[in-house]
Order: sequence, then structure tokens, then C-alpha cells
Amino acid sequence: MKKGTIATLHHGEFGDLKGLIARKQAQAQTISLCIPTLNEEDTIGDVVSILKEALQERHALLDEIAVVDSGSEDRTREVARAAGADVYLASEILPELGPARGKGENIWKATYQLKGDIICFVDGDVRNMHPRFVYGTVGALLCHEDLKYMKGYYDRPHAVVEVGERPAGGGRVTEALVRPLLSLFYPELAGLVQPLAGEYAARREVLEAIPMPTGYGVETAHLLDVFSRWGSEAIGQCDLDERLHRHQDTASLGRMSFSILRCFFERAQASGRLKLAESPSSLYRHFMRREGVCEMIEWECPDIERPALKDLPIARN
Repeated sequence: MKKGTIATLHHGEFGDLKGLIARKQAQAQTISLCIPTLNEEDTIGDVVSILKEALQERHALLDEIAVVDSGSEDRTREVARAAGADVYLASEILPELGPARGKGENIWKATYQLKGDIICFVDGDVRNMHPRFVYGTVGALLCHEDLKYMKGYYDRPHAVVEVGERPAGGGRVTEALVRPLLSLFYPELAGLVQPLAGEYAARREVLEAIPMPTGYGVETAHLLDVFSRWGSEAIGQCDLDERLHRHQDTASLGRMSFSILRCFFERAQASGRLKLAESPSSLYRHFMRREGVCEMIEWECPDIERPALKDLPIARN
């Protein structure tokens, strides 16, 4: 790959699964899949069964398929287990380090718990799951040894679009928040189509070397930390075509944006790309209309920063 650029590939380049498996065996690599979940009972069964049948039973690309759950109040864990996944409750992994909840916590705990040399991630709410969501990102790492972290990207239609039209770009938080921030402060990463995509793969030594916030800032933290340590040439992206999933309400997107901003500001200040007068607040405020009156709601951002696993005096499973 050209130095200083982000490699952009297509999942079709890695559709020869027998060839990928041969590369995996030649490199003596093991591959784990993690699906971080919270209340995904409607979709998690299909997500697990489709990937297990295609990438573990029919083609032995995946050595491990695991769900790491934040404490779902529905039947997510039971459905995932019935579909054939190993199921873990995040709170039961490294409990001695204290409680935390969030997507980043699931990913950090999965890095500790799972055994693969390459760990790939997909979200549990995808409604059109296909093996390309895994072999696209994993295949890039197997075929390009200089890549360390591979993001997926795709179209994310809110409704049925006309035949022949492909709406480019990311979701609302990406376009309104993250892309402007990257363009201003990290132009080297502005070419990422969907920096917040939940479908990606990374080499274990990378995930173990970087700290992770426990909330929604985790994907942003990954990108900034990988770029800081290894440069943009270590990061790639793979076109996965189209992804259909649940869309969150505006209030939830506000809380997500708040977590991302805190993570971004902390890392941008540490790298010298901006200077803050004081540390970002952890208190997020938004307004809700109740019985004709606007009421301010305060939400304490629960994110903490988990350290790099390689720095913990705890033996990995």
C-alpha cells in the first residue's frame, strides 16, 4: 500500500473463501468473531446462524463466534446461544476491575476473552447479514500484511431507494459530527467513508496495545490511536455494499455524539492537535417536551477509559 494513504478495497476481492482459508493456514492465524450486543433479540439469531453456517461450518474461516452482551433485558443471550454462538456477559469478564457498561466495554472485554490472532466485529442489529461483512475486513488483513486495522463501509438507506441509486456516506453522527472533526483536525483520516462503522477487523497486537473508552467513543478512539502509533497506512477500508439496521432516535444520537466528542477532544489534545482550556465535562444535557413544557434532562456520561490490555498484570485466557 502507498505510504500515508488509507487503502480502499472491495469485498469482492476476498470472495474466494477457500483461498482465504489457505492463506490463514499458511500464516498460522486464528480468527475470532465478536458481536457486541444489547437487546438485539429480533436480529441476533439470524446474524449468528448466517455467519456460523457460512464461515464456520461450510468454510472454516472463523475459529470462534462469540456474543459479548452488555446485560440485555430481552432474550438476546438465549437466542444467540441457541443459534450457536459462545455467549459472555461483559460484567462477568474481569469483574475485579470494577463495573462499566457500553459498546467499548464489550469490545475491550472481547479482546481479553477471545483467542484469535485477528478479531473481527459485526453489530448485532444488522438485518441483511451476509458473510461479506466478515470476509471483507478479515480477508484484507490476511492478504495485506501491512494493514493492521480494517474498517467496513456501506450504504445505509433509511428506506427503500430507487434502483440504481446508492446514497454515499455515513450515518447522521458521522456526517454531522465525526467527518467535520476529522477534516479539521485529522485530515489524514478524512477519506474514511464510515469511521463509526461497527464492522471491522484488527490484529490482536493492535487491540491489546491501545486503551479503550467504555462507551460509543470506542471506534473513534481506535482510529485515532492506531493512526497515532502506526500511521494512516496501517488503516484500510473495505466496501461491503449495503447494510440495513435499526436507526436510533435523536436523543440517543445526542448521547452518542457527546461520548465521541469527549473521546476525540482528549486524544486530540494529547496529540497536540488542539488545546483545551479545561477537561471536557462528563455531564450531557438535552431537552424534552413534556405536557407542553421543555424540561432539561441531565445525563452523566458513564464512560471510563480501560487501559491497554498489554499493560495489565493479568494473564489472558
